[in-house]
Amino acid sequence: MSLSPRIAAFLLAGLISALTVVFLTFVEGVTRSMLFVVAISSLIVSFFLILYAIEILVYREVNKLYKTIHKLRIKDFTISRTTIVKNSNPFKKLNDEIFVYVARKQKEIEELRRLEQFRREFLADVSHELKTPIFAAQGFVHTLIDGAIDDEKVRDKFLAKAAKSLDGLDALVKDLVALSQLETGEVKMHFEPVDIYQITLEVFEQLENNALARQASLKIKSDQPGGILVKADPQRITQVLTNLIENAIKYGNNGGKVVVSFEEEKKQYIIQVRDNGPGIPPEHLNRIFERFYRVDKSRSKERGGTGLGLAIVKHILNAHKSKITVMSKPDKGTVFSFKLDKAD
Repeated sequence: MSLSPRIAAFLLAGLISALTVVFLTFVEGVTRSMLFVVAISSLIVSFFLILYAIEILVYREVNKLYKTIHKLRIKDFTISRTTIVKNSNPFKKLNDEIFVYVARKQKEIEELRRLEQFRREFLADVSHELKTPIFAAQGFVHTLIDGAIDDEKVRDKFLAKAAKSLDGLDALVKDLVALSQLETGEVKMHFEPVDIYQITLEVFEQLENNALARQASLKIKSDQPGGILVKADPQRITQVLTNLIENAIKYGNNGGKVVVSFEEEKKQYIIQVRDNGPGIPPEHLNRIFERFYRVDKSRSKERGGTGLGLAIVKHILNAHKSKITVMSKPDKGTVFSFKLDKAD
């Protein structure tokens, strides 16, 4: 039970008064009127003395604690000193507040440590990804400078390889800039009614040569033919579909199928990009949206890409207040799904 300072002081004063009266009853010549006066006077005097002592002690201790709190950050606390002093159990209240504060700070420290680890890994990944095309182009150029430029066949071959390395470097830098801008909110989404069906057809046309090279078929599956209007940023949602469909072609089987389907709900459309490729092992599913994460690094390097495509897709869809999910089974294929609001 929690007692206020006044109740505690009254109970202690009553106890002192009672003990005083009991003691005086054993003294000869003490009358009832005298006992009554002593009881009342001792009760009043004890009450005020005890109350004063409690409040002084509480105030002093709380004041000391608040000096410590001020050395931290007083604005992190949601409780005022007046509230603490007036509370029936001020030390418990202050202790609870400090406990919450410490727990919050510990969580912030853990988050900072996680971000620091992420920063280190990111810098290591960026250094590695930048080093590969730079060193390749540098090697070709220096070989030409050292005399190979006089051989026309070697010159053309090395220049083509150097250009390919620099193109890969350019793509990597552009993706890094795009991802950074998306994360910091520098890229503003311009939402408008967009025909997602028509955008998918345009992406199919854009990736037609990729599909032919892999002998893959591209299909659309929809309950309703024709226009499917959603609220989205046309440029960014095109980027999402391009990344997902290109990955389905690139990492699917030769002669495989890539199907983009649209399923209507009450207020949204579910968009799915499905392939019948080798699938993604379960242990990789939780990490494929991380920067530079590759399921099969050697295979990914052979087929190009910056390793940032799915990370960019995730951030674009987050800006659309949507979330991308993935389902995959080995040798059964992979399905990427997300939802977009219907256009008004």
